[in-house]
Amino acid sequence: MQTLHNGYRGLSLLLLLNWDRILVLLAIIAALGINAFLRGF
Repeated sequence: MQTLHNGYRGLSLLLLLNWDRILVLLAIIAALGINAFLRGF
């Protein structure tokens, strides 16, 4: 149980430190998806 708790804390810390990179990655994926959708017309 302690290992699971420590792993969860480590994951939350990783997300806290890298949330801006994740946001940029999601924005790029969204832009590519919108571009592919619009080029289909």
